[in-house]
Amino acid sequence: MIKVAKIAFLTTIFSMFTAPLLIVAGVSLNAKKRMFFPPEGISMRWYPEIFEEAKWSAALGNSVTIAVCAGVLAVSIALPIAYFLWRHRVLYAKALFVAGLVPFALPPVITALGMLIFWSQAGYVGRVENIVLAHGVFLVTLPLVMISLGLESIDEELLEAARTMGADGKKLFTSVILPMVLPYMIAGYAFVLVLSMNEYIISFFLGQHVTITLPVQVLSSLRSGYTPVIAAVAVMFVLFAVVIFSLIARFGDLPKLLGAWSPKE
Repeated sequence: MIKVAKIAFLTTIFSMFTAPLLIVAGVSLNAKKRMFFPPEGISMRWYPEIFEEAKWSAALGNSVTIAVCAGVLAVSIALPIAYFLWRHRVLYAKALFVAGLVPFALPPVITALGMLIFWSQAGYVGRVENIVLAHGVFLVTLPLVMISLGLESIDEELLEAARTMGADGKKLFTSVILPMVLPYMIAGYAFVLVLSMNEYIISFFLGQHVTITLPVQVLSSLRSGYTPVIAAVAVMFVLFAVVIFSLIARFGDLPKLLGAWSPKE
């Protein structure tokens, strides 16, 4: 009886999570320009339109550019902070670590408003660089935590052995520490990449209708008229996240990347 109840409970939860995705996927297959479910006819015509229609392709290009650059920026900020804290463990290093956690703990509208005020006073609004900087700062928490986990997992005996073999600080970092932390850096970058692609509030505030990302274009299209292209974009977002995180799970130790160590460690 308990086993049946567990299966029923898990089935219900799984259905609640997957039902909206299935509905959106069905809507994206409508043959006519209507957001109906079940779809009226089956057609894949709305997916190529994302790349062919100017407003959608431009928004996609902006989102990809911002996400890629924001990921690089976030990892570039997170790595030295995490490394400095791990090597020296001084009070001000911990303060830097906490400062890196603060942006993600605050609502994104606060980051967006603060950045908007700053760039408005500087007379430099609606630029891709503004959104890249804001996304990089807002999402720096993710690679910061991931890289810190990677550094904490390094066995001190390996570092001592490298020093015994004559490795100086630079050689130790490039030959031992960096290769061991690289999977965590990639995982942190992947998290930033996916979340930046899906982020709306900061992109809307800082884009100022000049630089339009894909989430902003989706909302704009919802206001002007429903179209299955919106559903097709949503499906692409889901598939993108699934592919990225599946690759991390396939080629990396996902439980360890998320902070789980085996008893032997």
